[in-house]
Amino acid sequence: MPHVIVKLFPGRTEEQKRLCTEKITQAIVDAIGADESSISVAFEEIPRELWKDTVYQPDIIAKENTLYKKPGYRMD
Repeated sequence: MPHVIVKLFPGRTEEQKRLCTEKITQAIVDAIGADESSISVAFEEIPRELWKDTVYQPDIIAKENTLYKKPGYRMD
């Protein structure tokens, strides 16, 4: 039952989110063979000024050993 949470800055359109959802869903189906009906995708819009404390520290730095794709930026 894959559940994907996409955290991003505000500003994307509903159409962009729908397209991204379709592509994420298809990638999961193709890569691991999950049934499409078992996949869920959520979007969480995080304001830029909250990114470091809300996403970068707890989800990227604190869970670095779980990342398969690391960001190409640093927040010191």
